[in-house]
Amino acid sequence: MERRTENLVRKSLACVTVAQYVIVGAGSAGCVLAEALSTRHSVTLIEAGGADRAPEVAIPAAFSKLFKTHRDWDLATEPEPGASERSLYLPRGKMLGGSSSMNAMLYVRGRPSDYDAWEDDGSAGWGWDSVLPYFRSMEGNTRGDDPFHGSTGPLRVSDIKRPSELSRAFVEAAMAWGLDPNRDFNGATSDGVGFFQVTQKKGRRWSAADAFLRPASTRPTLEVVTDALVGRVLFTGKRATGVEFEKDGAVRRAEATREVILAAGTYGSPHLLQLSGIGDPDHLGSIGIDTVVANPGVGQNLQDHPVAGLLYESRFPGTLDDAENAVEMARWLLFRTGRLTSPIAEACAFVRSSPDLGEPDLQFHFAPVSFDGHGLTRHDGHAFTIGPVLVNPTSRGTVLARSPDPATPPAITTNCLSDPGEVAALVRGIEIAREIVEQAPFDAYRGPELKPGPDFQGRIGLEQYVRDNVELLYHPVGTCRMGSDDGAVVDPQLRVIGAEGLRVVDASVMPRVVSGNTNAPTMMIAAKAADLILS
Repeated sequence: MERRTENLVRKSLACVTVAQYVIVGAGSAGCVLAEALSTRHSVTLIEAGGADRAPEVAIPAAFSKLFKTHRDWDLATEPEPGASERSLYLPRGKMLGGSSSMNAMLYVRGRPSDYDAWEDDGSAGWGWDSVLPYFRSMEGNTRGDDPFHGSTGPLRVSDIKRPSELSRAFVEAAMAWGLDPNRDFNGATSDGVGFFQVTQKKGRRWSAADAFLRPASTRPTLEVVTDALVGRVLFTGKRATGVEFEKDGAVRRAEATREVILAAGTYGSPHLLQLSGIGDPDHLGSIGIDTVVANPGVGQNLQDHPVAGLLYESRFPGTLDDAENAVEMARWLLFRTGRLTSPIAEACAFVRSSPDLGEPDLQFHFAPVSFDGHGLTRHDGHAFTIGPVLVNPTSRGTVLARSPDPATPPAITTNCLSDPGEVAALVRGIEIAREIVEQAPFDAYRGPELKPGPDFQGRIGLEQYVRDNVELLYHPVGTCRMGSDDGAVVDPQLRVIGAEGLRVVDASVMPRVVSGNTNAPTMMIAAKAADLILS
């Protein structure tokens, strides 16, 4: 594992000079961009974190062990009024590969209607027919080629190697409840129940750094700078000319002769724009920053998927709760098999909270393990978790710089559950999950319900449970919204409106969050952006 990152880390010690493109952030989008642009141009890629060299990165089931470590930005929201005034934990990857090196590896793109809605709202060229070729070209799906999938791309997409017996019981129980089986949530429809596909290669995580950055690391056109915190974009007039960053206690500059590209993520990119003088003039002035480009939309439109989980004791001992042992570690180290290859969430169901809905509004994640408190809360014995997730939230939040100091995290408020309809949908999700667990296929596995538990019954009780226990599913988007209207931050070519030589390319440009997991769409955005830039 160490040899695979040696060249990237060695490059981080090189002196930064001038490149045609400077990219900020070596996460899912930054890795894709760096690989594509460095085929024809010189690129400097700057990452705040370090190498992705750690067993917890490579071993799929170990990802939550990276939470609240030096490889995690370890952010949190302000007290959320709709979530009982709680501050919600926001893990984000701080290393090569970004959050693709710390996520659950679930490969779900969202529905065609998500992307058509982007286009209908003013993002020309981002409809489903336009983005599908990028999904297919980057995908190396072990199932082979079909109209929805590619098999020769660098991003390995695989079936889960060994779904748990409990996960199989969930699929069977959901079908007994009334859902149709679905082998491919990225195919003709997302409706139904089945198993996730994952971004893994032969039982180990396959991040954006593995798929895109590492193959390009020996190119003389690519310089990778790690452990470097970018403080601001540099301007001549309104033209971006480079960035200023701190590394090893010294302030340095990276100059761009063509463009600066922010790929710092939904929290990082709007924060950096504001630190650089792009945002709401009243807000910037209140924290002592001069306005370069007035755009009140920067940092607005924050969205994420809320989840309110159920936890059951399991009568079946083969959960992942005791998978951290010498036998399973030996299986993984020697053969890349065993329970440690699990992405934790193994089975998925897309469900309607109301039969009147045209498409599912809930996505269930089933995990054959106690995944309570982001996996940081231990449970005695064996358990399984069901997480009903609202995939079309209506709440919108903000990301706002607190001070000119780039080391001070921004103030993040999601306003989750500000719409009573969101609470009602999640309550119905809990009710449906309970109904599924009561089906006959679960009879041999079902133990007592630990959360919400017998004290939370009826709509009023479950509404309180949702507000007291809701978390966010690590899918933040929208704070540098793409569009053609006055409130957009970037245009459909992802150029920052009002500036020159500056783009944002990451999940922050999504006008609306997709109806599924966001890592694959983020990489698609970067692949399409690379074509826009190179053309």
